[in-house]
Amino acid sequence: MNPIRIARSWLSYRRTLSELGSLSAQTLADIGVNRYEIRNIASRSFR
Repeated sequence: MNPIRIARSWLSYRRTLSELGSLSAQTLADIGVNRYEIRNIASRSFR
């Protein structure tokens, strides 16, 4: 895999973690996500 692509994927993963982690529990519930799922959702962007 291309190192630039890996770096971009990693940045996307970190950004997703940060954005979802900053949401309130109520907002997460509104979109059907709980705190335990955030890493799994973010990891999809790292693939």
